[in-house]
Amino acid sequence: MASEIVVCPACGTKNRVPVASSGHPRCASCHVDLPWLVEAGDDDFTDAVDAGPLVIVDLWAPWCGPCRMVAPVLERLSRDFAGRLKVVKVNVDDSPRVARQYRAQSIPMLLFMRGGEVVDTVIGAQSEHVMRTLTEQHV
Repeated sequence: MASEIVVCPACGTKNRVPVASSGHPRCASCHVDLPWLVEAGDDDFTDAVDAGPLVIVDLWAPWCGPCRMVAPVLERLSRDFAGRLKVVKVNVDDSPRVARQYRAQSIPMLLFMRGGEVVDTVIGAQSEHVMRTLTEQHV
């Protein structure tokens, strides 16, 4: 199973955070909820978005300037809503099936998902205030 390494914001312990899980990650040392930001692709996308908390899928590409502007906002949201939010980043150049499935013609395209179903979509770079407000509405 794929995983990411996340440093606990409370105690600094490095933790493996799975791409797919039924719960949400907690620090192995101090048990604080961890930010859950992972990368997924065509092969593991379905498992990655099948999660308990709200999932924001970031359909992006490395050459996309607005995508790079959204990335730090999503990182902050994953920290601020730890335990209640999962961010799944999908590079559309490397994952054409996911891009096609969600008709990603403009990026960044953010999908707010619950239980594997899209509940809201945002196209284009948005301010942190807008993203935070949308996240609060859906959490």
